[in-house]
Formats: sequence, C-alpha cells, structure tokens
Amino acid sequence: MLISAAVCPHPPLLVPEVACGAAPELDDLRAACAEAVRRLAAGDLVVVVGSGPRTRDFGREAAGTLRPYGADVTVGPGEPVLPLSLTIGRWLLGERQAVYRSVAENAPPEECRRLGARLAGLAGRVALLVMGDGTACRTQRAPGYLDTRAEGFDAGVARALAGADAGALTRLDAGLAADLRAAGRAPWQVLAGAARDDRFSAELLADAAPYGVGYLVASWVRN
Repeated sequence: MLISAAVCPHPPLLVPEVACGAAPELDDLRAACAEAVRRLAAGDLVVVVGSGPRTRDFGREAAGTLRPYGADVTVGPGEPVLPLSLTIGRWLLGERQAVYRSVAENAPPEECRRLGARLAGLAGRVALLVMGDGTACRTQRAPGYLDTRAEGFDAGVARALAGADAGALTRLDAGLAADLRAAGRAPWQVLAGAARDDRFSAELLADAAPYGVGYLVASWVRN
C-alpha cells in the first residue's frame, strides 16, 4: 500500500558539482526536493521510479554516474547503469535504502498505472520517490524551443500534484506530453496507479521553469 510519495524533477544541475558557478540558481529547488524526500514516511520499502529507455527493475545495488554531464560524481555501490532520472533520485535519497525501477518514456498510460499498482503492492507500507521533469518548451531558449501549450500542460500537472488528484494524472495526454518533451508523464502516471482513488494530503513545494523546463516538487502523505 502506498503511504507517501515525493515528486521531484531530475535536471543534472540539481547536483552542485554539475552546476558549478550556477549552483545558487537552483538552491530553492534543491531545498524543496530535500523537504519532499524528508517527508517520505518510514515504510517497509522505498521505491524510486523515473523514466528511461525501457521499463526495468534495477534492484538496490545499481549505481548511476554524472560523468556524461561533466562531473565525476557516482552514486550507489554497483555498476553505474541507472538512467539520469534514477541517478538523481539516488543522489537525493542519500543513505536511504531503496529499489529502483525505470518506466519506458513512451509507456502507455494503462501500462504505467498497472506498474504503479504493482509497486504499491510490493510491501505493506510503500513510499514512492517519483522523478520527472515537466515540459521542455516553456521559452525560446528551452531545449524544445517555445510551445504555447507547455505552460498550460505544466499548470495542469501542478494542480493535480497539489490536490493529490490521481485521476487528473491518469488523464494526461501521452502524445501531447511527448510533443512537449515532458519526461515526467510516465512516472506521474505510475504514481496515479499506486495511489488509486485513496486519499492523500498533498502540498506543492515548488513550481518553476528557470531554464524553460518545468520543474515541479510535491509531497503526498496518506490520510
């Protein structure tokens, strides 16, 4: 059963060694992520889920590295095979033990929901760290350039996260999310499957787009 969830973005610049001189620009976002992770209830199991090339279970020992992003930072004791989303998730968790599961970026919504239900059933009390960026099309300098649909898409996700509205996350349009390069769509729908129609107290801790990419941070705790 899902007892709590933290939703965080996964830009490499969250890690100060990657951001270097620009690190202070994301101080508020780092603080929000740290708070969301702090609120994850102590359960029987912590699961970190984020997008990747395919849906895959990485277990507890897999590591991730930020060397492709210019920093000699590796997290985890094993082989550095985690995708970026799970690498940042492992970095955010610090010493907390977890299992790591990627979900294919193009996974259909129903597949995501089924995965969420399975993850919530792995233990009696499951805490979920959900890694996902919003759209990458908020400004002309954004990675996906400017798309006028992006701000509205991110605003809808922000409302759903602030209201613990699993139904709204379930209804996110996968095609539109792909157009807008919203890497969080599949992981957010995994969260929806894990939460089902249960009631959670929610708080949106951050909603920003400093580089034209939507970054959302939220905390859900079961009532």
